[in-house]
Amino acid sequence: MKEKLTRSQERVLHLLQHHDRAVSAQDIHSELRSSENSVGLATVYRSLDTLKLQGLIKALTLPNGETVYSLTPADRHHLNCLNCGKSLPIDSCPIHDLGNQLAKKHTFQIYYHTLEFFGLCSECQQESPS
Repeated sequence: MKEKLTRSQERVLHLLQHHDRAVSAQDIHSELRSSENSVGLATVYRSLDTLKLQGLIKALTLPNGETVYSLTPADRHHLNCLNCGKSLPIDSCPIHDLGNQLAKKHTFQIYYHTLEFFGLCSECQQESPS
């Protein structure tokens, strides 16, 4: 069962719901600090950790070590660029039936699943030397 969100967690989630791209904790902190809903950076990180554990958001660590966060809609699948952080959705689900089989076999309640592939998008491939 998912716990009720704190006010800070709700603020962070609301901010992520209004972004169409993944954003860093520092960006979230900066945006919240410039609004009436100011929270500390440590609170932002704690909120992100809780939201991630509840399956509401996902985290992607870029090659430069920075982690960016975005919403995790149920059963979403993506191609993720390790260079620019672009995330391209995959429309079909090749593992949906596997999830149902595993849930039944192990009496495990699955809330959602993700399928992530990591590499370089076409634009980043053109920028980097082969």
